[in-house]
Amino acid sequence: MSLYQSPISPGRSWYEDSCGHRPQYHQLQDSIDADVAIVGGGFCGLSAALHLSQSGTKVALIDAHRFGDGASGRNGGQMGSGQRGDLLDLEKELGFERSKALWDMAEDAKRSLLDTAAKHGFDADYQEGQLTPMHKQRYERHARHEVDTLTTRYQYPHIEYLDRGQMASALGSDAYFGGTVDSGTGHIHPMKYVIGLAQAASTCGADLYENSAATAVTRNGRYQVTTDRGTITADRVLLALNGYHNDFRRELASHVLPIQSFIGATSPLRNNSPILPGRQAVDDSRFVVRYFRKSKDGRLLFGGREAYGKTGPGDIERAIRRQIKEIYPDLANIEITHAWGGNVAITMPRLPYIRELEPGLWSAGGFSGHGVMMSNYTGRLIAEHFLGKNDHIRYLKELNIPGFPGGSLLRNPLKVFALTWYAMLDRV
Repeated sequence: MSLYQSPISPGRSWYEDSCGHRPQYHQLQDSIDADVAIVGGGFCGLSAALHLSQSGTKVALIDAHRFGDGASGRNGGQMGSGQRGDLLDLEKELGFERSKALWDMAEDAKRSLLDTAAKHGFDADYQEGQLTPMHKQRYERHARHEVDTLTTRYQYPHIEYLDRGQMASALGSDAYFGGTVDSGTGHIHPMKYVIGLAQAASTCGADLYENSAATAVTRNGRYQVTTDRGTITADRVLLALNGYHNDFRRELASHVLPIQSFIGATSPLRNNSPILPGRQAVDDSRFVVRYFRKSKDGRLLFGGREAYGKTGPGDIERAIRRQIKEIYPDLANIEITHAWGGNVAITMPRLPYIRELEPGLWSAGGFSGHGVMMSNYTGRLIAEHFLGKNDHIRYLKELNIPGFPGGSLLRNPLKVFALTWYAMLDRV
C-alpha cells in the first residue's frame, strides 16, 4: 500500500492505493525552449500535451505537485452525458442549434476519452451506465420531459425513465422517487487515466515535469513561464489549473471558483449485496449532488459532502458515513477504508470557462464536476486549434460565463452564502 498523500488535498485516496505503479517525473531545473508550455498536469493539460506531441509539436508541461494530486486523480470518476448545465435550460438560453452542438461535442468527448485509452494501451477500469435518481417526487415531470427531449429531438437512444420501484431495484435502496438510467455513458478509475495520459504524452515526446510550480507568466516577444528553478520559453501557453489556480490570474479568480468535495471508500461489499447490481454510477438530483458507484473490486465509492469556505476538511469519514446511512441504512457500520477530498472548480452557469486571455495565452477551467469527460476533451480541442486542424473549441470559448459578484473581498463569503442556501433547499 502506498503511503503517499497529496500535499494539496486532504486524506489518502483509494485511487492512490489501487492504481498500480505511479511513475514520477523530474523537476524542471533548466531553461528550456518549446512550442507550447502547459501549466497544470491534470486531465486537460495532459490531454493537450498528448495530442500536441503526437503531431510533432514540442511541448513542455509543468505541475506544482505530482500528476493526479488535484481533482483529475481524486474525483468521482463519472463521465455523464451532455454538458453540466441542465439540458432544457441550456436549450432555452442558447436555442436548439447551439444546444445540440454542445450535446454532440459531449458525445464526441465520451468517444475520445475511451478511444485515447485504447489507442495508447492503458486501462482505466471503465464500467458502463449511470443512474440519476430524483430525491424529490416533484422532479419526476422534469426528468420525464428531459428523457422525451433526448430521445426524440437529440436522437439519443440510451436513456429511459425508471419509476420508483425500478429505481429502487437498480440502486438497492428505496430512498429515491424514480429517475433516469443512461446506458450510453459510464465511469472510470481517474488516477489510472491520469497515469496513462502522462505515459502516452511522454512516449510521444512531451517533456513533463512534476513539483515545478509556475511563479509567473510574462511575455517579451515570446512567453516565459518561470518556476523556482527553471524557465520555459514558448510561443503559446495553456493554463490548465481548474480548481488550483490560486488566483494566478485575475480573470481566473473572478470566473472560476474552487470548492472542496469529499469521497469515502468502503471495504468491499459482500458478493450477494443488492447494492448497484448493474454497477452503474449514480449522481442524484440534489444541488449538492451525492455521487457514488462500485469499484471493480466491489467497494462503494461515495461522494457528497462539500465545503465552501477556506477552513479545514473536518472529519471527512463521519460526514460521508452519515450520507451513506441515509441511502443504505444497512451500511451504517461498514468499514470506511479511505476518506479524501480535493478542489473542483465551478462557474456561475456550471459550464467551462475557456478563454484566450492574451494572444497565445489560453486558460481552461471551471468544469463544475463534469471534468472527467469535458476537461480531457477540452485539452484535445485546444491542441487541435493550436495545430490548425479545426476551431471546434469556439463552441466553448464563446459561452457567456459571467464573473462571480463581490470582487476579491466579498466573492468567497457570497459563494459560501449562496451554496449553503442551495444546500438548504435540497432538504426542503
